[in-house]
Amino acid sequence: MSRLTVVAYTFGILCFLASCAFSVFYGYKVVSHDLPAEDQTGEKYNYHFVLVPEELDNDYWRLVEEGAKKAAEEHGVLLEYAGPRQANIDEHLKTIEMSMASKVDGIITQGLSDEQFTPLINRVVEKLPVITIDTDAANSDRMAYIGTDNYYSGFLAGKALIEDTNGQANVAIITGNYYANHQQQRVQGFRDAVESEEGITIITVEESEISRVRAAEKTYQILTDYPEVDAFYGTSALDAIGIAQVVDKFRKQNQVYIIGFDSLPETLKYISKGTIQATVVQEPYEMGYRSVTMMIDLIEGKKVSPVVHTDTRIMRAADLLKRKEDEWEAGR
Repeated sequence: MSRLTVVAYTFGILCFLASCAFSVFYGYKVVSHDLPAEDQTGEKYNYHFVLVPEELDNDYWRLVEEGAKKAAEEHGVLLEYAGPRQANIDEHLKTIEMSMASKVDGIITQGLSDEQFTPLINRVVEKLPVITIDTDAANSDRMAYIGTDNYYSGFLAGKALIEDTNGQANVAIITGNYYANHQQQRVQGFRDAVESEEGITIITVEESEISRVRAAEKTYQILTDYPEVDAFYGTSALDAIGIAQVVDKFRKQNQVYIIGFDSLPETLKYISKGTIQATVVQEPYEMGYRSVTMMIDLIEGKKVSPVVHTDTRIMRAADLLKRKEDEWEAGR
């Protein structure tokens, strides 16, 4: 064998070994969700949890993450925030499966209505505890739920609309997802609240796919197809923002009533401006924080309530002004 052949042969073997090494390394990265492990950071953790949101880049879920991370820091927990960038059932389920395979100590996840979700959660619970957050999956074997009473919050929204419109409104509902359990409950609660009001008519229910752009498109179409509509109810955090953008653009602020969900910065801006009249305020930070402490209690054998509802209330411009005044007083 010539010297050149030996060199080439040796080089080929080295390339093969390097390729194998990279394959093993990145394979591990996928299974471990590319997280800093204990031996990588030098830190020691009591537990390792995964929080699986509806979508990673949603401002509402970032607040949930903030609360969960705060509790994790206080209790020596390694917390992973992983899931679909935009709402996607398949990616959501895959994240749960990968988390189970990587042998985490607990999984905190939004509950899904998908028929594949309950069987998967039931399999996971055989190995480790699962808590649902924001949206329950009551038919599954999940250990506990923490979050909004979504039916009640929809009912509150309906009662607020009755009060603010003196029981006279032609309402269009824009919901984030027709099939999501929490969105369905928010719509049903609203329907039940206004059902006995003769002066209130629900004209149509449209889907935004949890997108402010899609919510704006639907709003424009509704105002075109149903000129009698003079009120909107948005059931996801981005719906009222999309509605307000269109109402603002066509200068209908004093003609169209809007009630939405959550207190994102843009929502508060439109409330201050008078475009959005009211919003249902949830407690996403508290949900995240308490989900971590509940998971610790479960692992340590402490008693945990199977259902914990966080606070829900209506916020209007006067409430927002008072909150700002309170914050100013506290900062003096």
